[in-house]
Amino acid sequence: MICLNFLVTSISREGLRMSNVVSDTICAISTPAGVGGLAVLRLSGHDAKRLAEKCLRTTSGRRVVLSDRHAAFSYFYTDVFDDNTEPCHLLDEVVAIYFAAPHSYTGEDVVELSCHGSLYVQQCMLQHFVTLGARIAEPGEFTQRAFLNGRMDLSQAEAVADLIDSRSQSAHGLAISQMRGGYAEELEQLRQSFIELAALLELELDFSDEDVEFAKREQLKSMVALLTSKVQGLVDSFSMGNALKNGVPVAIVGRPNVGKSTLLNTLLNEDRAIVSDVAGTTRDTVEEQFVIEGIMFRLIDTAGIRHTDNTIEQAGIARSRKAIGQAAIVLYLFDAKDDAKSVSGQIAELESMSDLNGKSVFLLRNKMDIALGNEFSFPDGKYMGINISAKKGDNIETLRRGMVDAARQGRCDTDVMLTNARHYEAMTHILSALEEVRKGLEVDLTPDLLVIDIRDALYHLGTITGKVTSDEVLSSIFSRFCIGK
Repeated sequence: MICLNFLVTSISREGLRMSNVVSDTICAISTPAGVGGLAVLRLSGHDAKRLAEKCLRTTSGRRVVLSDRHAAFSYFYTDVFDDNTEPCHLLDEVVAIYFAAPHSYTGEDVVELSCHGSLYVQQCMLQHFVTLGARIAEPGEFTQRAFLNGRMDLSQAEAVADLIDSRSQSAHGLAISQMRGGYAEELEQLRQSFIELAALLELELDFSDEDVEFAKREQLKSMVALLTSKVQGLVDSFSMGNALKNGVPVAIVGRPNVGKSTLLNTLLNEDRAIVSDVAGTTRDTVEEQFVIEGIMFRLIDTAGIRHTDNTIEQAGIARSRKAIGQAAIVLYLFDAKDDAKSVSGQIAELESMSDLNGKSVFLLRNKMDIALGNEFSFPDGKYMGINISAKKGDNIETLRRGMVDAARQGRCDTDVMLTNARHYEAMTHILSALEEVRKGLEVDLTPDLLVIDIRDALYHLGTITGKVTSDEVLSSIFSRFCIGK
């Protein structure tokens, strides 16, 4: 019988915890670099409380004894090395809070000291703790310890970084949901389903000599189909999840001098791009971000599309093609003086440049303020057409609402979405493994061969949650965290 211990086929979290030195005490400034009203210094490790208490005295000069989850107003001295030393070098007034293990962020003893935001004060406190025996934390080491100590799984740890980086309501919502375990719960349900499928096949294999079938092939096919549907849904959610996390890419496209840069400036409410009557002013893509109704959009002003012998302009047009391919929303501008035949030709040119399937395309008839009385009907019903004046701001709010609606169209019915490229890659591997299982069931492969692909799926699922991981993966993930988190 193939034991279900194949679930842990690489270095486990416990193995990583044992292989890393986590007995030392680390310290770091957890607030951003620079001068501010306050700064927070954080200690984590078995010696955190003792080291903090060495430096703290009450207003009457007595040694401070920190109590779990109680704030203590204290004087911080930089010359206190033992209880018998009389302190004399006062550095700052601080508020110290002690969190006893395991009920802390890292699962270890943690002390957080709020001091004044002087850079000198911060560095003196940090250097003093190093003198007392603490070590400066590596980037993301506090969160890494939280993972190693079982306070969160790897997907939740990565969500911490996403929460810190969130710049819109939608990105914040996805990160907070993932950090609180909604995504981890979904993954655990998938894992249990895979284990159930593997168990049925293993029982059948164990009793193969008796020709006993514990699950009919149709039942197994149904289980695989359900798992495939769930995984496919997560894979499909990546496009929208990634867009909501990093900003929905919007390409502003059109021929030269139709008002693309003016539209960018109008949407941003600032003069970001150079505007000129000279055709071909924009030679490179100009990218900016702005938020509408909690959704962040990445606006990309592209070079005007036309035939040219200018090498630099050709390079800009090539980048325009790339921007269209990567965009979720395409804003195609044309001049209000263009007739229907010209516009149809421009649309055909746009469609030849990139596959527009799955993209929201807006046809924007610009410069309506100087084309009064010019009758026009939009030529193609599959794209949304809006008459605008980028210069005057006419119908820009209609365009904004349309962009928000387009961004929300791709949202899943659930808040559980893939937002991480590493998770997306793992899920595609799981999908491939499930397809192999499906094919195997179709041709009546034996259970021992089917279990190989289930093992592969479980391995890749484990790489997302951290049940299966390695030092290299952890180093890559936590290196992008800021120091002190």
